[in-house]
Amino acid sequence: MRDGITMQATETRQKRGADWLAGAGLRPTRQRVALAALLIGDGKDRHVTAESLYAASCDSGEKVSLATVYNTLRAFCEAGLMREITVDGSKSYFDTNTSNHPHFFWEDDAHLTDAPAEELKIAQLPQAPEGAEIAKVDVVIRLRPARG
Repeated sequence: MRDGITMQATETRQKRGADWLAGAGLRPTRQRVALAALLIGDGKDRHVTAESLYAASCDSGEKVSLATVYNTLRAFCEAGLMREITVDGSKSYFDTNTSNHPHFFWEDDAHLTDAPAEELKIAQLPQAPEGAEIAKVDVVIRLRPARG
């Protein structure tokens, strides 16, 4: 029975992944569905790097290259399924929660979590230059262990 439960959970995750892709009009290739199932299959939001998603796919037995993971994450972002948050100008995290919300970046182990949006107050943004509009505002609050 254990295998039946595991098989059913896998099918549920894959269906969620396929539905997520279909909702954005993305073709549900085997690799996209597998990565989508890892990202949103349990219904929870995630912050991942390409490397962490690649490791998770390897752990699950899915054969996918790191380049495919990068390309798939870019496609998910372009389709509006994810947001890319860049930290330090070089490290990208991908968030399945596409709403406007701030993040904590934990410097000690380099991971990203959501910060409470209701506690953030931005009084005013600068005027966008002529011919441009503000697309989004990313707020990343860097944390480190308290020095005591």
